Amino acid sequence: MNPMILILTGVMLNAAAQILLKIGMNRIGHFDVTLANAWPIGLQLATNLPILGGLACYVISVLVWMVVLSRVEVSFAYPFVSLGYVVTAIIAYAWLGEAVGPMRLAGIAVIMAGVFMVSKTA
Repeated sequence: MNPMILILTGVMLNAAAQILLKIGMNRIGHFDVTLANAWPIGLQLATNLPILGGLACYVISVLVWMVVLSRVEVSFAYPFVSLGYVVTAIIAYAWLGEAVGPMRLAGIAVIMAGVFMVSKTA
């Protein structure tokens, strides 16, 4: 399989994990880490389907990433992980209604430019 497809699959799985974890945490809400609420919060986390889905995406992304690293140099592959910031910001804006202001958009453009430059070194 083409290494770029594997790299982008890993990036998308990582972005999906972030979005699913955020959806799950939106359902649980703010909590403080204390010994008193460790069990109830732990139970909520362990039974929250979006959180479980996000964790599954992370596990699969690690497996995909190991395949990537067996095929290409890490100095080439790893910068593509930053595309996860771009994908996550777009999805968070579209699905979660999060704000993406001008400074964030400028940062996303810089990330994309950097990844483009790295991709030309293959």
